[in-house]
Amino acid sequence: MNTGCNYVHSSIIWKYTRVWIPDPDEVWRSAELTKDYKEGDESLQLRLEDDTILEYPIDVQSNQVPFLRNPDILVGENDLTALSHLHEPAVLHNLKVRFLESNHIYTYCGIVLVAINPYEQLPIYGQDVIYAYSGQNMGDMDPHIFAVAEEAYKQMARDEKNQSIIVSGESGAGKTVSAKYAMRYFATVGGSASDTNIEEKVLASSPIMEAIGNAKTTRNDNSSRFGKYIEIGFDKKYHIIGANMRTYLLEKSRVVFQADDERNYHIFYQLCAAASLPEFKELALTCAEDFFYTAHGGNTAIEGVDDAEDFEKTRQALTLLGVRESHQISIFKIIASILHLGSVEIQAERDGDSCSIPPQDEHLSNFCRLLGIEYSQMEHWLCHRKLVTTSETYVKTMSLQQVVNARDALAKHIYAQLFSWIVEHINKALHTSLKQHSFIGVLDIYGFETFEINSFEQFCINYANEKLQQQFNSHVFKLEQEEYMKEQIPWTLIDFYDNQPCIDLIEAKLGILDLLDEECKVPKGTDQNWAQKLYERHSSSQHFQKPRMSNTAFIVIHFADKVEYLSDGFLEKNRDTVYEEQINILKASKFPLVADLFHDDKDSVPATNTAKSRSSSKINIRSSRPLMKVPNKEHKKSVGYQFRTSLNLLMETLNATTPHYVRCIKPNDEKLPFHFDPKRAVQQLRACGVLETIRISAAGYPSRWTYHDFFNRYRVLMKKRELTNTDKKNICKSVLESLLKDPDKFQFGRTKIFFRAGQVAYLEKLRADKFREATIMIQKTVRGWLQRVKYRRLRTATLSLQRFCRGYLARRLAEHLRRTRAAIMFQKQFRMLKTRRAYLRVRRAAVIIQSFTRAMFVRRNYRQVLKEHKATIIQKYARGWMARSRFQRQRDAAIVIQCAFRRLKARQELKSLKIEARSAEHLKRLNVGMENKVVQLQRKIDDQNKEFKTLSEQLSAVTSTHAMEVEKLKKELAHYQQNQEADTSLQLQEEVQSLRTELQKAQSERKILEDAHNKENGELRKRVADLEHENALLKDEKEYLNNQILRQSEAESSQSSVEENLLMKKELEEERSRYQNLVKEYSQLEQRYENLRDEQTPGHRKNPSNQSSLESDSNYPSISTSEIGDTEDALQQVEEIGIEKAAMDMTVFLKLQKRVRELEQERKKLQVQLEKEQQDSKKVQVEHQNNGLDVDQDADIAYNSLKRQELESENKKLKNDLNELRKAVADQAMQDNATHSSSDSYSLLLNQLKLANEELEVRKEEVLILRTQIMNADQRRLSGKNMEPNINARTSWPNSEKHVDQEDAIEAYHGVCQTNSQTEDWGYLNEDGELGLAYQGLKQVARLLEAQLQAQSLEHEEEVEHLKAEVEALKEEMDKQQQTFCQTLLLSPEAQVEFGVQQEISRLTNENLDFKELVEKLEKNERKLKKQLKIYMKKVQDLEAAQALAQSDRRHHELTRQVTVQRKEKDFQGMLEYHKEDEALLIRNLVTDLKPQMLSGTVPCLPAYILYMCIRHADYTNDDLKVHSLLSSTINGIKKVLKKHNDDFEMTSFWLSNTCRFLHCLKQYSGDEGFMTQNTAKQNEHCLKNFDLTEYRQVLSDLSIQIYQQLIKIAEGLLQPMIVSAMLENESIQGLSGVRPTGYRKRSSSMVDGENSYCLEAIIRQMNSFHTVLCDQGLDPEIILQVFKQLFYMINAVTLNNLLLRKDACSWSTGMQLRYNISQLEEWLRGKNLHQSGAVQTMEPLIQAAQLLQLKKKTHEDAEAICSLCTSLTTQQIVKILNLYTPLNEFEERVTVSFIRTIQAQLQERNDPQQLLLDSKHVFPVLFPFNPSSLTMDSIHIPACLNLEFLNEV
Repeated sequence: MNTGCNYVHSSIIWKYTRVWIPDPDEVWRSAELTKDYKEGDESLQLRLEDDTILEYPIDVQSNQVPFLRNPDILVGENDLTALSHLHEPAVLHNLKVRFLESNHIYTYCGIVLVAINPYEQLPIYGQDVIYAYSGQNMGDMDPHIFAVAEEAYKQMARDEKNQSIIVSGESGAGKTVSAKYAMRYFATVGGSASDTNIEEKVLASSPIMEAIGNAKTTRNDNSSRFGKYIEIGFDKKYHIIGANMRTYLLEKSRVVFQADDERNYHIFYQLCAAASLPEFKELALTCAEDFFYTAHGGNTAIEGVDDAEDFEKTRQALTLLGVRESHQISIFKIIASILHLGSVEIQAERDGDSCSIPPQDEHLSNFCRLLGIEYSQMEHWLCHRKLVTTSETYVKTMSLQQVVNARDALAKHIYAQLFSWIVEHINKALHTSLKQHSFIGVLDIYGFETFEINSFEQFCINYANEKLQQQFNSHVFKLEQEEYMKEQIPWTLIDFYDNQPCIDLIEAKLGILDLLDEECKVPKGTDQNWAQKLYERHSSSQHFQKPRMSNTAFIVIHFADKVEYLSDGFLEKNRDTVYEEQINILKASKFPLVADLFHDDKDSVPATNTAKSRSSSKINIRSSRPLMKVPNKEHKKSVGYQFRTSLNLLMETLNATTPHYVRCIKPNDEKLPFHFDPKRAVQQLRACGVLETIRISAAGYPSRWTYHDFFNRYRVLMKKRELTNTDKKNICKSVLESLLKDPDKFQFGRTKIFFRAGQVAYLEKLRADKFREATIMIQKTVRGWLQRVKYRRLRTATLSLQRFCRGYLARRLAEHLRRTRAAIMFQKQFRMLKTRRAYLRVRRAAVIIQSFTRAMFVRRNYRQVLKEHKATIIQKYARGWMARSRFQRQRDAAIVIQCAFRRLKARQELKSLKIEARSAEHLKRLNVGMENKVVQLQRKIDDQNKEFKTLSEQLSAVTSTHAMEVEKLKKELAHYQQNQEADTSLQLQEEVQSLRTELQKAQSERKILEDAHNKENGELRKRVADLEHENALLKDEKEYLNNQILRQSEAESSQSSVEENLLMKKELEEERSRYQNLVKEYSQLEQRYENLRDEQTPGHRKNPSNQSSLESDSNYPSISTSEIGDTEDALQQVEEIGIEKAAMDMTVFLKLQKRVRELEQERKKLQVQLEKEQQDSKKVQVEHQNNGLDVDQDADIAYNSLKRQELESENKKLKNDLNELRKAVADQAMQDNATHSSSDSYSLLLNQLKLANEELEVRKEEVLILRTQIMNADQRRLSGKNMEPNINARTSWPNSEKHVDQEDAIEAYHGVCQTNSQTEDWGYLNEDGELGLAYQGLKQVARLLEAQLQAQSLEHEEEVEHLKAEVEALKEEMDKQQQTFCQTLLLSPEAQVEFGVQQEISRLTNENLDFKELVEKLEKNERKLKKQLKIYMKKVQDLEAAQALAQSDRRHHELTRQVTVQRKEKDFQGMLEYHKEDEALLIRNLVTDLKPQMLSGTVPCLPAYILYMCIRHADYTNDDLKVHSLLSSTINGIKKVLKKHNDDFEMTSFWLSNTCRFLHCLKQYSGDEGFMTQNTAKQNEHCLKNFDLTEYRQVLSDLSIQIYQQLIKIAEGLLQPMIVSAMLENESIQGLSGVRPTGYRKRSSSMVDGENSYCLEAIIRQMNSFHTVLCDQGLDPEIILQVFKQLFYMINAVTLNNLLLRKDACSWSTGMQLRYNISQLEEWLRGKNLHQSGAVQTMEPLIQAAQLLQLKKKTHEDAEAICSLCTSLTTQQIVKILNLYTPLNEFEERVTVSFIRTIQAQLQERNDPQQLLLDSKHVFPVLFPFNPSSLTMDSIHIPACLNLEFLNEV
């Protein structure tokens, strides 16, 4: 058995020592000695793990005892070389423990990464894991394929040397996946700097190569049937710029043959799965079972694989790599043709020497059609071949077997050529024109293979592995030698296995390959003859053997195992013969791609698949040895020769690079997840060279310690006098010399101590013994102390018991005395109480008798008094009635007398009045005012006459009808009287009698009913009273229940509102995070765009300030009155007042609800209008078809377009003139400030300007008219003669029949154009005949007025329609109300009342909201008007003052010459004025060139205040262009500064604070009441008057987010290198952590000597620096809190991610260090008053991880405690930490697998994400709360250091 190292030689092995013994099932088994072993004993007494006793025999002569087992503390190490005992069982056991118990699939073995296939998807390959390994040293993190890739990347960057990653292993071991992950790492870390996306193309090559080169085998569902070497090229900045691929030994035989339960290449099955697609109909494909080449293996499907989906991925990858759609179709045609070729039916003839193909064979016709070749030729040459001799050429038939072989050879050749073509085009797509600085190669090649039947392919594969193993052995040997020479240790030759003899056997002269090529050249060479030559030539070789039972097979002894090869088929596969005639037919294909595939061959007869014939020319590595000579052209290259050549080229490439090795291990053959088969694992470990690495390491000094680590680990073994020495190196030397007597067991290097195998275990044993002695001493002392404490406790307890007993007896005696005295007192009191109760009972009886007697006498007296009182009342009423009767009689008599007397007096007065009425004076008095009354009466009479006439007419009509009816009735009455004169009287009497009886009866019934009614009424009233009482009780109960319900609902609503608020907060945070991520992506894209622009124009960079990103991306107007701004302000106010209050505001909800209804109504209206317009347009189209084109409409359109153009041009001219005039006036006023002519000149200029404007308007109208006529004339001229009737209609108006001559109009137009271009003299226009057209212009104006009238009529119609729509809406509302009313009637009365109240409340609420909106609009308009009024008032006052000053100057003209008038200085208004040309200077001095140190002693955020004062002056002057320009320049300037100082924390924080302050100023002084609540009266005067800058506020908010993100990025870049070292590695508590043995990876070449180490104080110092800078810059405290919350989250994420990826960090001491470090950070937060930022909450996962490391991990209760404590950690994180947990010494137990399974079972209910690591790149969304300033603008002073002298204070 080749174990890799020898057995242990020892004289004594002590009892309880654990060893490894061989086992047929488990390979190695652990056992423990039950008895000491001494040299010379013949056996070992062992106890197995199942307590079985075993006697193990020992060879006395060799004295070889079993392998010793490592201490438990070393089991599960990341690096196998860290094990003390290095041998095969230790390696196997360590791998098994890591794989099964910890689920770790990666393990280091020196320079090799061992990867075990888990057959399960693991979450350890995400982007977060890539970022965690990026930049880390290889030995610091857990083993991973990413760590190997990072090591290669770092060595390439540091050493500037090319690297290679060699991935090897058996089929199914995971080679392809490992190589894929390595390439993904390079694509992520070294992503391309340009937009070529080369890294995506590199990754896209994988699905293509898997489709055409991978297949299902019995060992692997996705086995690579070829080898490939991918070179990933990098530039000088180590970004990916390109790639190149080389392939080796494609298994072509799989195209035509597959073993049972295997498949052909995936692409065949993918194409068959997609055969139903329409673009693949011409391929004539069906399912894979119908074709011969895909049905060999039996099962054509793979479980869990969708071939159609994989085919779509393959097509997408081809498209991404630039393969055109036409080429893709051609590729699929060739692949389909191979399937059809394999299904061609071949029939043998009777003679057996010839065969034929049935006529019009379907598959052959499809084959020829798809390849574009002739059917007849291919049919002929498939069954015939051509023989060429020196004199003649023969055509010979072939047998059936020969035809089948030729057909299969053709199919294999076609597929091989297509494979090479695809690889070549992939290389073209990955090729770059840039210069390649370095590369990293990834080699994915087949591992050592041995089957029951091994053929030519297995021989080539094992030959390649021999070459690779030789390179591996030499590299390991070289590294060991370099290590010893570096440490200056005497070098001794290490004997290692050299497989050069085996390689010479294969490739040397007359070796196996040479003899094979010679036999292929022999005309009648056979496999048997070749085998005999091998026997004769190499029978003496130690690596070659002949099998006993076979003459056609041979055995080669490889480094891994013996392999028996069967020679059958070797010659055919080496020749790879394809007939030239068939190839010539393919060369003549009408499809270019098919012809190109075979024209590329240089040989006359296409022979083989070189697997890399074209792409190999791109290799830039030259061989140090001369290449083999190419054979003559007539001798074609064999497959073996080509493979040997490409393999030598590969080895030269690998030798020129630094290799990194990944060995993939297949744990079992059943593909079971996490199932370990020791036999298969050992077989592969021997084959892949892992054990050879162990053997080479064990042969020297495998264990290596630095002096510092050794001193810290084994200081317990040192004596006190040795520790007095300050030199640790000397201390270590003296200790080792005293502990290890044999000097050969260790060596002292320059920086390390080297140990032989097993010596570290011996030192560990000594250390454990020392600890055990110390433990025993501590236990002895502690136990003695415990016994003394126990004795003292017992003595104290005895004294206490005695004291308490004595006290108890005394208390019991006292209690007896007290009870006796109390009994006497009770007797006394009871006797007294009994006597007193008897006395009180007698006394109470006497009092009752007295009271009843006295009451009887009193009642008698009362009855007597009552009777007398009633008699008195009767007398009183009788006497009163008699007196009233007498008084009544007397009063009636008096009244009669008074009436007679008054009648007499009245008659006398009547007579006197009649006499007076006859007099004239009375008539005069009466006639006063009678005239008016007469007129009124006359009118009344007239009206009454009219009414009388109408009534008389009506009366006459009525009387006539009445007379007629009366006559008719009379006639009927007479007739009736004649008939019934006799019986009338009798009937009447009878009727009267009956009526009387009925009346009496009715009266009696009525009386009865009244009585019954009264009775029922009484009952009902009583019932009503009862019901009312019951109702009152029910109401009380209802109120009580309602109160309870209200309380419950309030509690539930409060709880639900809290939940809703939390949910809304979360949604708001997510939305804000998404938005800020978009802002971040936008800034990145903007930066990328600028970088691309810089790359395109490297010599000339143009960055004008007016072409900003603001202008290019979003056109923000200066003045905005849109609702969007209001909505944003409302959202800002919601954020400020708090989400809770906003969520509970019912009015906001109702407003939104109402707004939704309004929008719905508006949508309906717009839909109705749209339908009407469509109908109108249809009508107009019909009219146009009937009547022709509407000429007037064209004229109006032309007129309007011309008018708009003219207005725009004239507006620009007027603005320019106005600006020039203003400038001239300003200059003149500056020059002549004291003269009196300034106001006169100003007024004169204004008058001139007005006159010019008026004249300009007149001329403009006339020019518009002329242009319109000219355009109409041009249209008429183009229309032709058939449109002559419409010309007059086009040139005339409806109220005029005249028209203008066309030639005159055109001539006038050209004159106007010339005039405009030559001069500004408008009088020149008359010379061109313009006035002749004035009359026509008036007609045009009349036409315009008519058009306006029509427009007004249309508006009126629209208003009518609008009113109709409102009526319809009201009708709908009425219908809804009626429906509601009907529904209400169906409800109960209480429900009706409640429903009515709700309806009324909603109606009143809507009305209230309408009124509120109306009031808000009115208030807003009022504020706006007040602002405008203030501005105009101020302007009027300034104008009046100027006029008054001018008048006073004119009056006192003489005085002004002698006396100088002093102007009174006005107060500073908080505005800064500057000229437009000084804007660039302002931005440069205030933004671009400003250093934060210049403003150290000034007001914080001074630039923001200065910018706002400039904005305020531009707002005061109503200059929107100035506002827009200044804001855009400011934003661009800030972006430019941040881009320039993208790594300066101070500069970034300075502009973050200034940008936020500028944003706050724009809000504070915007005029919105929501932002003015904290303003003073003076600050309210500084508000903006004219402009609404809401949209600019949004832009500044986005800019603030970008600056904040840049600030966080800078801070994280400064902190991140410190975190791992300070939080995990540095010993904050000295002596707490112990040093454990380290492997080779801690000695990795990627670790630079003297690497910086940080402590926690460094992080705190950096935090203090950040905090000081942020506070000095005046940043808002809320933003400072958010900054440190983000930084603490980053510390938490980086630390926790490293903890989850480092096995050495997961220990109890690390948990203690972490808790101490976190407490220090929390203390710092409290000291800086930052504890409210939520930073501690972000550290919660790390806190819980530290607690998890310190908790007990044994019992079920411990598991429950862990699950309840670790709520912030996910299930995967908890399990990962438990798996990684490593004891520091042997006294601490490991976490058992059962305990971890218990944790997993209890955490199953959690819905944790599948992400293992935290996202260290995550950024919390930042919130900028509104923070108004208390400063006023007029109190700000501008320092002279800013050089802003050109700013004028207003």
